Amino acid sequence: MMNGFSTGEEDSQGPIDQTCCLVDNGRRCTEPAGNASYNKRIEKTVIHRKLQLTIASSVKHIYICDKHKMIIQSARTKRRRKDSEDDSNETDTDVPEVDLYQLQVNTLRRYKKHYKVSTRPGLNKAQLADQLMKHFKQIPVKEKDVLTFFIYTVKTHSNKLDQKNDISGDNT
Repeated sequence: MMNGFSTGEEDSQGPIDQTCCLVDNGRRCTEPAGNASYNKRIEKTVIHRKLQLTIASSVKHIYICDKHKMIIQSARTKRRRKDSEDDSNETDTDVPEVDLYQLQVNTLRRYKKHYKVSTRPGLNKAQLADQLMKHFKQIPVKEKDVLTFFIYTVKTHSNKLDQKNDISGDNT
């Protein structure tokens, strides 16, 4: 482990019988660690929101408890977009509410391959998730177009899953 972040070996083992790696207001947390990991994105949220959380220097993992996960998530979602959604095509600069850090390494690799994201070889899970999160944030999304298409797809039953169900239903 280097600078509070894992080398990758710990990521594959998971938080078995470990306590939260955080120090909250000077007191070490004793809650059991969940599967959420303390990473650079979370660290930025903690610093920006001035939460009194730091990673304990004595731990050899980066997993946090569900209590601190909820505290960080609620601090992140307090900031909402102030301007109306219909005035521009700009993408929202808030952090998306998708947590790629919780995905398995194989899923991250499939994402990387699908979108042809180039990264340096030998990245651990946290580093790969950081790189893919940068890519994910840069994907342009026009919310109105996506919602319109989604509603159209639902109304016309043109979803691939619906088509599969119709095919299997015709054979009976």
